Amino acid sequence: MSRIGNNPITLPEGVTFKINENIVTIKGKLGELSQEITDDIKVEVEEGKITLQRPSDSKSHKAKHGLYRALLNNMIIGVSKGWTKELELVGVGYRASNQGQVLDLALGFSHNIVLDVAPEVKVETISEKGKNPIVKLTSFDKQLVGAVAAKIRSLRKPEPYKGKGVKFVGELLRRKAGKSA
Repeated sequence: MSRIGNNPITLPEGVTFKINENIVTIKGKLGELSQEITDDIKVEVEEGKITLQRPSDSKSHKAKHGLYRALLNNMIIGVSKGWTKELELVGVGYRASNQGQVLDLALGFSHNIVLDVAPEVKVETISEKGKNPIVKLTSFDKQLVGAVAAKIRSLRKPEPYKGKGVKFVGELLRRKAGKSA
């Protein structure tokens, strides 16, 4: 079940990895992240490679083995390279602007929606003439970027007939045919 958990993780240059009892702390040029790991999974660091060991082949141990390996890998990529999500606003009159960490969205409601974005997430809005506005979210924490992007998308999900709404860049939408004449 967990082939992912067996793969070793390579530590890039400039990333420090510390284990204190059950808490793993990873520090890099972009930030610092920590994750609590259950007692069952053992983490070993040798020669710049991180390996995770499980005590048995039970279903829960296999699942946690792959889960924690993926979480640690995402944390290492985040503190060394960072994570980016882009949202596209599709619709007439849909606009986005930001003042620092405050995101102002016009999504066809009577009032604009103003969001205070977490300080760890860098917000950027791109508005070009003739193209849909794009909101670009960047951070070292993959879970936080995904949560903020999901919150923004939930304000106006894309509808299936015309495709209007907030969608991820590159997301394929299931479209429906309208009324047949």
